[in-house]
Amino acid sequence: MKKTFRKILILVIVLAALFAGVNSVFVIKENQYGLVREFGRIERVISEPGLYLKAPFIQEKDTVTKELLLYDIAKSDVITKDKKSMIVDSFVLWRVTDPKAFAQTLNTSATNAEGRINVAVYNAIKNVISSMAQSDIIAARGRELTDYIMQNVTGMNQYGIEIASIEIKLLDLPEDNKDAVFERMISERENMAATYTAEGNSEAQVIRNTTDKETALLVSEAQKKAEILRAEGEAQYMQIMAESYDSPQKAEFYSFIRSLDALQNAVQGGDKTIILDKDSPITQIFYNH
Repeated sequence: MKKTFRKILILVIVLAALFAGVNSVFVIKENQYGLVREFGRIERVISEPGLYLKAPFIQEKDTVTKELLLYDIAKSDVITKDKKSMIVDSFVLWRVTDPKAFAQTLNTSATNAEGRINVAVYNAIKNVISSMAQSDIIAARGRELTDYIMQNVTGMNQYGIEIASIEIKLLDLPEDNKDAVFERMISERENMAATYTAEGNSEAQVIRNTTDKETALLVSEAQKKAEILRAEGEAQYMQIMAESYDSPQKAEFYSFIRSLDALQNAVQGGDKTIILDKDSPITQIFYNH
C-alpha cells in the first residue's frame, strides 16, 4: 500500500509540474501585443514576438492585435451650412498603439473600440460638413475633405487607438432633391461662364483699343519722318540744281539738253515733219551749231 501510494503521489507531482510548466510558457506572434495580468491587473506589456514565461495559476496571458483594422461606418444624413442635406458613407482604418490603455478602457474588445470610433468620426464628419456650404463640400471632395475630417477627430488617444485614415465611399445628395441641385449648380456655372466671357471681351477690347492707338501713333510718326525726309531730299535737289546752273555756260548747256529732249519727244511714234519758227529755241540750236 505504501509503495502504491508513493507511486501515485509521484505521478501527481509530475503531472502537476508538467501542467505548471505548460501553463507558465506562452508565445507572442509578430502581429500581436502581449499582456500579462495578475489578478486582473496588467503587470507587463510585451511588444516583441517570442517565447515568454509567467507565473502559473497566478498570472494570465492576453493578446491585442497590431494589425491595421477596417471599420465600415453606416451611411448617415448630414446637414450643410446652407441647410442642404447630404448622404455620407465612409470607412475608417485604425490600429491599437497603446495596448495597456486599450485593455484598461475597452477591455481589448474590438466591438467596444468600433463604438467609440463611430461616435468620434460621425461627430467629425457632422462638424466639418455643417461648417461648409454644399458647393464647397462638392469642390473639396476627396483628400482635402477627408483631411478636414481627420483634423476634427479627437479623444482616440485615451483609448490607445490611432485613426490611420478616413475614407469617404459616397458623398451624394438625397434622391428627392438631386435634380434640382444639379440644375441650380449648372445655372450658377453658366452665370459664372457668362461673367468670365464678358470680362474677357472687355479686356480684349481694351487691348485692341490700346493697340490701335499705338499703331496710329507709330504710323503718324513714320509719316512725319517721311515728310521730313522728303522735304530734306527736295531741298537737297533744289540745292544741287541751283549749283548746276549757277553760270551762263551751265544754263546754256541745260537749255540745249532740254531742247533736244523736247524735240526727241515730239518726233516719237513714226515719221513726222516738224515745222519750226526761226525764232524757236530748237531752230536756234541748229542755226548756232
